[in-house]
Amino acid sequence: MVFTTAINFIRARGPDEIWRKRRILKLAAHYVGRRRNCYSIAVRSVHRALVYVTKGRHLKKTDMINLWDTRVTAACNQHNIEYGTFREALSRCDIMLNRKCLADLAIWEPHSFKALADVAKRRGIDDGLRGIVKEHEVDRVITRGTVRSK
Repeated sequence: MVFTTAINFIRARGPDEIWRKRRILKLAAHYVGRRRNCYSIAVRSVHRALVYVTKGRHLKKTDMINLWDTRVTAACNQHNIEYGTFREALSRCDIMLNRKCLADLAIWEPHSFKALADVAKRRGIDDGLRGIVKEHEVDRVITRGTVRSK
């Protein structure tokens, strides 16, 4: 662009403003009414929506963590061991599984979860952890604590 006067040069903002406005209006394309077409109204709506999206991502993570904890707690109650004792015993056995993996095992692989619960019970009994209801169920599990060197 060629400007004949300095006033026109100062007033021209160039192509950057066009693309900045286009990006906002593109994000507001599915809105209704002036929120879709008018930039000054659309920019407020888009910023508010982006804030909600950011909060929603955090809430989704929190909800999933609560769901996984609920599933693992229910499976632990089914196998007569408390959730905290279960996690502590697994960490002492160097079995590093996160909440999601444990929840998936509890739902889709109940026999594998029962094996983990038995290992955790045995380790909890050996280390004297609280939260184990029935101790006679884990006689067939051998850990380092049950094997004593003579």
